[in-house]
Amino acid sequence: MTAVIDPTCALATVSGADLQVPLVQGGTATYANFDYAASAPALAQVTDRIAELLPYYASVHRGAGYASRISTECYEASRGAVASFLDADADQVVVFTRNTTDSLNLLAGCVPGETVVLDIEHHANFLPWAAKGRRVVAAADTVEETIGRVVAELCARPAALLAVTGASNVTGEVLPLERLATVAHLCGARILVDAAQLAPHRRISLRDTSIDYIAFSGHKLYAPFGAGVLVGRRDWLDSAAPYLAGGGAVREVSVSDVSWAPAPQRHEAGSPNVLGAAAIAAACAALSSFDADELVAHERFLADRLRDGLAAVPGVSIVRLFPDSPDCVGIVCFTVDGFAPGKVAAYLSAEHAIGVRDGRFCAHPLLASLGLSAALRASIGLGTTAADVDRLIEAIATLVTRGPSWEYAAVDGLWGPSPETRPLTASSPAGAAPCLVE
Repeated sequence: MTAVIDPTCALATVSGADLQVPLVQGGTATYANFDYAASAPALAQVTDRIAELLPYYASVHRGAGYASRISTECYEASRGAVASFLDADADQVVVFTRNTTDSLNLLAGCVPGETVVLDIEHHANFLPWAAKGRRVVAAADTVEETIGRVVAELCARPAALLAVTGASNVTGEVLPLERLATVAHLCGARILVDAAQLAPHRRISLRDTSIDYIAFSGHKLYAPFGAGVLVGRRDWLDSAAPYLAGGGAVREVSVSDVSWAPAPQRHEAGSPNVLGAAAIAAACAALSSFDADELVAHERFLADRLRDGLAAVPGVSIVRLFPDSPDCVGIVCFTVDGFAPGKVAAYLSAEHAIGVRDGRFCAHPLLASLGLSAALRASIGLGTTAADVDRLIEAIATLVTRGPSWEYAAVDGLWGPSPETRPLTASSPAGAAPCLVE
């Protein structure tokens, strides 16, 4: 008999779930993390897997020792876990990188032509394509009109690649990826999906959607151990120059010549992040163990509760891109009239132990198109509870009705309490590990 998930509770155990942090007015409170979209905490299954593997950590691929054999098997098996998680085609290879930004820069060096992008992209999916020709399509007021603009751009002049976000890192809105893949292919282009925000929240089948390339980061997938992935069709990856020149990317080297290995090794020179790859594999396995529909239902319950609660507070506006977006992951972007976003974020942290994001979210063109110089972003994940959501709503309501109970000031553009009474080293709070900073 399948257990019924309580939508008000956390869906999984994550690191820092019981973290106690100091308040500016004195005392401590349990930290409420609403910054999953920036860096998600590690799943318990991930930290357990890393602890299990650490004694066997060693060099890979050429080591004859037992630990090296185990590390090599683990590293290569992690590719299979990622491929299975994404339902990749047989001709799509898994390249381990540092993060999504690294993955997209790698692919940018492989694309044999121009790339079409939207102006709503994270900088990681906007800046790398300029070297070989970047054509920017301005998003319209609706998804339908935006797709029409993409079609017009691709039909006007051939492009090698259409690079789009899977889910906006600002508003969480999801684009119709299967339709965009069809559009790209009909126009003779391939499609790349920046899935940094989509992969932690939705199941993705590369096979069903016909997506050619996809990139995401471990640190957003509950595996914050410094690794990312690029998965995609082999031919571009095999024909391009290696991303890094060095050991591990070659078949044979002489004084005057070099024979490069095919992908994925071609783009993984140097000692790889074995534990980072294993962490991503463990996160993929953990997420795959959940029922996909229950995952979505749990997230939508909390996200709707948060949006509705914030929208009911006078002066709070929810930021959206499209009224017809087919889906939205657990990201809520908002503003509070009369309060700078940075000040609101500092207030939430200092007086309520709530962590949110403020600023332009590495998506400056998108914020500019919305007429905003900055905003607030609350993002939820597997460790979020209804009680966390209610705390955030209540804290914003208190701010609007009574104002902050402390003074705040901006120094070099960064807001903080004035005076700051909280210890800002990890060695000061009781039970915390020391932070070795001079």
